[in-house]
This record gives sequence, structure tokens and C-alpha cells, in this order.
Amino acid sequence: MIWPVLRWVGFAAIATVALLVARLVAPGRKELELDVFVLVLGGFGLVVLASELKKMAPPAEGSLLQDALEPEPPEVRPIAELHRLERELSMAAARQFDLDHRLRPIFRDVAAARLERRGLSVDSPSPAVRDLLGDDLAELVTRDHDPLADRLAPGPGLDGLDRTITRLERL
Repeated sequence: MIWPVLRWVGFAAIATVALLVARLVAPGRKELELDVFVLVLGGFGLVVLASELKKMAPPAEGSLLQDALEPEPPEVRPIAELHRLERELSMAAARQFDLDHRLRPIFRDVAAARLERRGLSVDSPSPAVRDLLGDDLAELVTRDHDPLADRLAPGPGLDGLDRTITRLERL
């Protein structure tokens, strides 16, 4: 705290010397010289005060104006098809009807594509197809699937769907 005062005293000494020189050069302007002297001392005081405040509270990294002028990042919107599929998965986990009517065609298409890479057909009565698909998945994707008697029957749950999807991914 002593250094800012000493700095201001140094500026005041320079201003006092300047006042004395001004009095010697133009002795008739006493009030004007005194007014200028007081203004210079006040100005030096403000400069010293501002430099100390800057040390105490350094300026922020960025400018608020610069931040306001920067464009907003584009909003990341979810993929509509992915959102729809997520909704269908949650409904199919709860009701057998939704599993049968919403996810069965998707599971059937995926199973057909995966089996086709092995040279097999999803509708083939071959035991190899049944072994690859497993009982639950084979019952779900085969063409001779029985329609549901109870539309409100509970679905397989999230664990059951997870097992079915895992089996489908392993094909």
C-alpha cells in the first residue's frame, strides 16, 4: 500500500516543480497556475488509483461484447428416426402387442439380412436357422407367427428386449 502513495508523491513533486517553473516564467497568472496544479495532482491520483485497482481486480479473459457477437453453436437435434425407434422400444418392452406390430418387422428385416450373409433364409425350416436365431427370436421373426389373442399382454420387459437384440447383433 505504501508504493502507490510514494508513486503519487513522486508525481506531486514533479507537478510542484512544474508549478514553480510556471510561476517564475509567468508570475501574473497565479489562479490559473494553481488550478492547473490541482487538476494535475488529481489526474495523477486517478492514474495511480486506476493502476492499483487493475492489480487488485485483473480484467476478465474475454470481452462481453465479443462473446455477444459470436454466433450461437447450432442446436443438436436428435435424429427423428432414432427418437421414433427409442419410443417403439420402450412401448414394446411394456406390451406384447407393440412388440409384435412395431418391432417385429424391424427385427425380421435385420435377421433376414444377417442370415442372408450366411446363405440362409429367415423363413427356412432348417434347424441351423433355428439354432442361430434362438427360440425367442425365431418365434418373433418367422412368417408363421400367430396373432395375439390378448392385446394387453405384458411385453418381455427391457431385459427380454436386451437379450433379443443381443442375439440379433451376434448373427
